[in-house]
Amino acid sequence: MQAHEIDYAIFGEEMQYVEIELDPQEIVIAEAGSFMMMDNNIQMQTIFGDGSDHQSGIFGKLLSAGKRVLTGESLFMTAFINQNNNKSKVSFAAPYPGKILAIDLRQHQGKFICQKTAFLCAAKGVSIGIEFSKKLGRGFFGGEGFIMTKIEGDGLAFIHSGGTLAKKELQAGEILKVDTGCIVGFTKDVDYDIEFIGGIKNSIFGGEGLFYATLRGPGTVFVQSLPFSRLADRIIASAPKSGGSSRDEGSLLGGLGNLLDGDNRF
Repeated sequence: MQAHEIDYAIFGEEMQYVEIELDPQEIVIAEAGSFMMMDNNIQMQTIFGDGSDHQSGIFGKLLSAGKRVLTGESLFMTAFINQNNNKSKVSFAAPYPGKILAIDLRQHQGKFICQKTAFLCAAKGVSIGIEFSKKLGRGFFGGEGFIMTKIEGDGLAFIHSGGTLAKKELQAGEILKVDTGCIVGFTKDVDYDIEFIGGIKNSIFGGEGLFYATLRGPGTVFVQSLPFSRLADRIIASAPKSGGSSRDEGSLLGGLGNLLDGDNRF
């Protein structure tokens, strides 16, 4: 086995965190900003790229780091090393309400594809790269563009989703239609494409966008109920307007509207 064999436990319901137990000299890598807490004997190091064993020399590290830039991530990741002779623990937290999912790459033929911002942490030896879309429609309208995150290896990786997580097992030829932003990830045999919703009324007045994703089996698909983009849009829409007052707060109609919708601040 190439990747370090780590143990873990996931805690919480809506705001979860994962606790990784490391044997002496075992290492877990994580995205910057996901660290929560750790035992005193664990040492933290910033590394260039993903730190996987396939990187050889400066060129390999530059290539790995360049891939991370394309996915919108930092050039660097953080490695947490257990320098003690006993087991030690380090924890990582999800950045917004949702679920943390453990992906055992040995059960998925060594490869898993997910949205760019889903990766949280992984055992050292797991490769974090990019997956280019080979279809123009998927690239332009898929919500994730031409690039998704590719996780490869034979160890454990952890991804996070927003809201409630649904797992769908697709048979050969079975099709699942999903909102493009609700896809968390899928196994490598799943065929992913974009389909036009169709219909003038659906396109103009439907409020669900012009396209949805079609995922064709065989394989496993994970779907989230609350993409971060949808959560952010709701927060922005509810934020006070310039001057610190909420929408129409200074008018009589605005006050009546706030009373009707449950906001009785005048």
